[in-house]
Amino acid sequence: MSNIYESAATTLDLFNTPCLTKVELRVACKGISDRDALSKPDPCVVLKMQSHGQWFEVDRSEVIRSSSSPIFSKVFTIDFYFEEVQRLRFELHDISSHNGLKDADFLGAMECTLGQIVSQRKLSKALLKQGNTAGKSSITDFHYEFPFQDFFSKSDPFLEIFRVNDDGTGSLVHRTETIMNNLSPVWKSFKVSLNTLCSGDHQRELKCTVYDWDSNGKHDFIGEFQTTFREMKGGMEGKQWDCINPKYQVKKKNYRNSGVVTLYQCKIIKMHSFLDYIMGGCQIQFTVAIDFTASNGDPRNSCSLHYIHPYQPNEYLKALVAVGEICQDYDSDKMFPAFGFGGQIPPDFKVSNRFALVCVCVYVCAGIQGVVEAYQNCLPKIQLYGPTNIAPIIQKVASAASEEMHTKEAMEYFILLILTDGVITDMADTREAIVHASHLPMSVIIVGIGNADFSDMQMLDGDDGILRSPKGEPVLRDIVQFVPFRSFKHASPAALAKSVLAEVPNQVVDYYNNKGIKPKNLSDYESSRAFSP
Repeated sequence: MSNIYESAATTLDLFNTPCLTKVELRVACKGISDRDALSKPDPCVVLKMQSHGQWFEVDRSEVIRSSSSPIFSKVFTIDFYFEEVQRLRFELHDISSHNGLKDADFLGAMECTLGQIVSQRKLSKALLKQGNTAGKSSITDFHYEFPFQDFFSKSDPFLEIFRVNDDGTGSLVHRTETIMNNLSPVWKSFKVSLNTLCSGDHQRELKCTVYDWDSNGKHDFIGEFQTTFREMKGGMEGKQWDCINPKYQVKKKNYRNSGVVTLYQCKIIKMHSFLDYIMGGCQIQFTVAIDFTASNGDPRNSCSLHYIHPYQPNEYLKALVAVGEICQDYDSDKMFPAFGFGGQIPPDFKVSNRFALVCVCVYVCAGIQGVVEAYQNCLPKIQLYGPTNIAPIIQKVASAASEEMHTKEAMEYFILLILTDGVITDMADTREAIVHASHLPMSVIIVGIGNADFSDMQMLDGDDGILRSPKGEPVLRDIVQFVPFRSFKHASPAALAKSVLAEVPNQVVDYYNNKGIKPKNLSDYESSRAFSP
């Protein structure tokens, strides 16, 4: 007679790993000029990615014979990182012989960034030589949730789920906690990505094993069963599996099972990713604020943090360009508000904690280069002073984010980059402003310039604990990222950008999910996965 073990339900959540999203690029060309008057070209696309200033081949498409407007079936799959500038080059070659690219005619190339592709959803550019080519990306993340219930007797059971790989080996997907000496053990809910569970293949075999825990590590094997994710999500409530121990099955004539595992409910929940919102029309509104306090030193002195060297950018410019180059790909008009604080400004030279870099009435700059030029042009006109108050800048951007939150579309997200050389002097007001901003579509990035003591700034980051206002109100979500530039002084600008922007995609998704806001036009790009130029 088999032992029957009883347990309450536990929940298995399937979701996509947040740190990595794969983007699919599809490419088509049209209007390729015939190099050979007697025949049409046999085009092939080679995708290259830039690394350390060099182009490296990532993949290449099939060759399409005799076509001047080919649509390639090849799907280029690339890991997408919001916090990096991923430069791509699509090269078009005419493969006229069996020697491949060696004897091929180069027809032209198109360069862009992956950020441009995903933010525009459809990118079409002229080749550097002949014709036109473009790529377009699509990605959909699915999250699944279903409770598991399983029946075990008085023991210390735990469950393990393995994904069966193509070579027959098993990869542990999840191990539940052990419920000690309980007739009705309850396993806590747990989360695992769909990719981890079954590599996205709903029919891939899953092996589930149940053990009776032992303190010496020699756990007693209770039984196992096989299933698939398709079977789990497609089953009716009360779907059951016999938990079989093969040894007992051979030795005991009347053996049926060592228990029964029951799936009571399979609830599928679809969640949206950062790319869903970007491709659904979400725009990143990027704002810059630069510290003009006297502690930076006289800009005319080569020791000043604001000194403009003829051959090498200062730390302010390095940080501005590194972060701005990422964000500008996700802003359609590329008009960026740029402010200064802590300086005395003309004509009356009163101290201002928020002034436009361009002029008093116009504060937007055309592109990151426009911000760079505005910063360099205003340096000789401003007298560096103090104090280092950043709350007014945060409040200014928060006001714009608040207005956006109440619009019909509500699909703009604000990123404020603050570059400062010292410890802020309005900490209480800043904490209050950040707590308020945590309810808005907004993130704050603070880069510490120079060698000052920035230890107090870590409080704003929230990584060491929940940030609270002076009144004790906690932030709704963590929206601040602080890094000292000196930590990246000998690293590439890309390393700095990666560090400060890595948390932004999750912050965007958290805000919209908390508000129950879905991406706009999501059905449009879900139903049209093949993008043509």
